[in-house]
Amino acid sequence: MEIKSATFEISNTDVTKCPPGNKPEYAFVGRSNVGKSSLINMITGRKALALTSQKPGKTTLINHFLINDEWYLVDLPGYGFAQRAKSEREKIWSVINNYIHNREQLTNLFVLLDSRLEPQKIDLQFMEKLGEDGIPFSIIFTKADKLSKSKLAENINNYKSKLLETWEELPPVFITSAEKKDGREEVLNYIDEINKSL
Repeated sequence: MEIKSATFEISNTDVTKCPPGNKPEYAFVGRSNVGKSSLINMITGRKALALTSQKPGKTTLINHFLINDEWYLVDLPGYGFAQRAKSEREKIWSVINNYIHNREQLTNLFVLLDSRLEPQKIDLQFMEKLGEDGIPFSIIFTKADKLSKSKLAENINNYKSKLLETWEELPPVFITSAEKKDGREEVLNYIDEINKSL
């Protein structure tokens, strides 16, 4: 898929104020500082479509970007930022959960995981809940360029093994690097395949 246009449409915290219509939506979510904004900019080929920050927890809103006038890329708030007040963390979870459970246009949720880290309890619990609730999702490992190929393969295999302790089969898995643009074509082709099947 070629990205011909990518335009910001709206930011809000209320799922009922998301764009009207029935265009498919592909949402990106992950722990704070997982590299979500950098990944979104890499996938769309726009340097500053999503705002990146050295400070984790920058995104606190549901951000809709219209791609090729055909589908929406949705940037969801980052979760699990320990330095936020508990009330703020709960509010962010509420925004995420309201969107993924009530937004009929949500076609696929991409859950971002930092490939450098061992499986994180918060991510495992989140994905477990997605499975229980029947939310279609895929996994994107980020920051693959920060590891040697052997260490990357080891980490991802460890993660898959952990997931298979409770899952019969894994959702689609993508390995990406915003720096090197690795995985861009695979993610876009996956979205394109789904769009064509709708």
